[in-house]
Amino acid sequence: MKFCTRCGTQNEDGNAVCTSCGTPFAVYTGAPTMQVNPYDHTAEMDPKDISENKVVAMLPYLIGWVGIILCALLSANSKFASFHVREALKLTVCKILVVMVGAVLFWTFIVPLLAGLLYFVLWVVGIIGFFNVCRGKAVSLPVVKGLGFLK
Repeated sequence: MKFCTRCGTQNEDGNAVCTSCGTPFAVYTGAPTMQVNPYDHTAEMDPKDISENKVVAMLPYLIGWVGIILCALLSANSKFASFHVREALKLTVCKILVVMVGAVLFWTFIVPLLAGLLYFVLWVVGIIGFFNVCRGKAVSLPVVKGLGFLK
C-alpha cells in the first residue's frame, strides 16, 4: 500500500494515480540519478597511480616552475601527476600574463590594481589545486579550465 503525498489517501501499489484526488505517483525506474561533473577526471585515473604520486603532484602548486619541472621529471609516466602538471602550468602562465600586463600598464592606477586582484584569485585557485591533490582528485581548476592549451 502507498499513500498519496497530496491528500494522504491510501492506494494500491499498482495505481498510477491517486484514486481520491488524481495526483500521479512518481515512477521509480530503479536507477539513481547522478550528476556528472565534466571537469572531474578522477575516474579516468588508476587509484594506485593516485596514491603513489600524490606527494609529487603537490610540487607544482607548492613551488611553481621548479615544482612543475620536478614533477614532470619524477613521474613522467603518471597520468595523475601529468594532469596536475598541466593544470599548474596553465595557472602559472596566467599568473605571468597578469604580472606582465600589470607591469606594462603600471602608469595607470586601475590596471595594476585589477592585475593584483586577479593574481590573488589565481593564487587561491592554486590552493584549490593543492587540496584537490590532497584529496586524490583530478578536477580541472576553475578560471583556467576553459583554456584550450595543454589538454
